[in-house]
Amino acid sequence: MELRELKYFLAIAREESISRAAEELFVTQPNLSRQMKNLEDEIGRQLFERGSRKITLTEAGKLLKKRAEEIIELYERTESELKAPPDEVSGEVKIGGGESRAFALIARAICAVQRAYPQVKFDVFSGDSEAVGDKLDKGLIDFGVFIEPTVLSRYDSLRLPVTDRWGVLMRADSPLAVKEYVTAEDLKGLPLIRSRHSMGERDISQKLGGEGNIVATYNLLYNASILTESGIGYAVSLDGLINTAGSELCFKPIVPEITAHLDLAWKKYQVFSPAAQAFLEEMKKLV
Repeated sequence: MELRELKYFLAIAREESISRAAEELFVTQPNLSRQMKNLEDEIGRQLFERGSRKITLTEAGKLLKKRAEEIIELYERTESELKAPPDEVSGEVKIGGGESRAFALIARAICAVQRAYPQVKFDVFSGDSEAVGDKLDKGLIDFGVFIEPTVLSRYDSLRLPVTDRWGVLMRADSPLAVKEYVTAEDLKGLPLIRSRHSMGERDISQKLGGEGNIVATYNLLYNASILTESGIGYAVSLDGLINTAGSELCFKPIVPEITAHLDLAWKKYQVFSPAAQAFLEEMKKLV
């Protein structure tokens, strides 16, 4: 597979039409069709379902689309870093992580880097530990921020000097809202909403009555706050992520207190760009 073929394939997947993709790519439709036929022959799998109105991807096509996007992103990033002037700290630093107040510390390091090197830009990806680890392993991000109890033995890491406190986001008119804190006994049998794919929250859910009372899951807490406000359930979450002042929601910490440490991690033996190295040095000053 050639890089050009992957870019052509992605254009067709995006446009759902060979003719529209050909116009976008400034190539002839027969030439584009021929190259896609050669790609399918090389792979030995059908990539497209050709309908009367649009083209859709087969399961093999969906897999190739995901991998092709990663390959193109990594190629373009590598090209950009190699073309950067050797005496200039510039380029983009990519950071992934779950929702956490620890990003205030990340923000301080970003500000320090950009004051010293205005040409450096940052891209922040929000996701759970599984998604962040996947991108980190593939070299699509430079750093990941992980919430305990993620296993980090395959990475180098810095323990951040902050901890997050677990609690429950609920409606302000809930019977539990008058309490200073909540316990597992308080939540027994109540409908809980927890983060999707998060082992940490799954463990906590067990402490709060088990998986049997999980009625919904979420990826971003803002969406969970809307579910909570609608009366669907109580969202198990970290403190300080949703501003409840003046809203119909309130946050109550869990007692006995459950806290989580946070770590900044990167691949072992990672060769950093000057921009990424500058960010890491700033983070080391803060821990």
